[in-house]
Amino acid sequence: MNSGNISNDEILKKIKSKDDLVNVKSNFILKNLFNFMKKNKALKIMKYNKKLQERLNLTINDYKEYSQLYYSPIEIELKLVDNKYDKFINISDDEKKYFHIYFDNSNEEIERNYLKENEKVKMIKIIINYQVNSFKELFKNCECISSIFFKKFSRINITDMSYMFYRCSSLKELNLSNFNTINVNNMNSMFYECSSLKELNLSNFNTSNVTNMESMFYECSSLIKLNLSNFNTSNVTNMESMFCGCLSLIELNLSNFKTNKVTKMSCMFNGCSSLKEL
Repeated sequence: MNSGNISNDEILKKIKSKDDLVNVKSNFILKNLFNFMKKNKALKIMKYNKKLQERLNLTINDYKEYSQLYYSPIEIELKLVDNKYDKFINISDDEKKYFHIYFDNSNEEIERNYLKENEKVKMIKIIINYQVNSFKELFKNCECISSIFFKKFSRINITDMSYMFYRCSSLKELNLSNFNTINVNNMNSMFYECSSLKELNLSNFNTSNVTNMESMFYECSSLIKLNLSNFNTSNVTNMESMFCGCLSLIELNLSNFKTNKVTKMSCMFNGCSSLKEL
């Protein structure tokens, strides 16, 4: 449906008059609003159109919640290791249209996922549209990345982060301060063999829905301190090999860990030979 020069009220009228939308859930109608109108116009309609609010039984807070779910893109900035040009991101063919990639802060967008020989690229900017709901294996085996910074991450529809940074062995800087994990349920092998990481700040992680943390920090051999006191592990069932091979780890804060649902814990601290505090 193309809105063209149609007024906002006419768009609303068309959406509301469709027979098959009479009994649909409110988020479906909101999604249509986002698709057919600019964000500010949709916000204005939600804020001042009392009839629409009553019709959908919504408040302005509902609008903000759905705008996070359906509208805001995620923005990531990568820095690459010199003279090591390999794949820098894993994107399935059916999702390529949702990933917008720019090199060296250029406005020119590229379509490929791999760097070619002799290309001297230092910086990559990635913008991901709302249709993506899983980050599974996103940077798996991407050994050319030295730094990852999540600049914007307001959406809440990502559910799977398993193997996300798997074997990012050159990664020395990982900024997750804007990260949103509120609906994530799987963190299996998330930082597996990130062997160059010396520090990792996960203080803003919400893990209340996570059930799998198997091998989450496996072979993070340069990691010295790790504070997970904010982790909610009340729904976790698998912690097998979670810190296995963290041989430089001196301090590990698990003060709020709940393990009442955990059924797998084997090799959880195997090889943590430097651990002095737990």
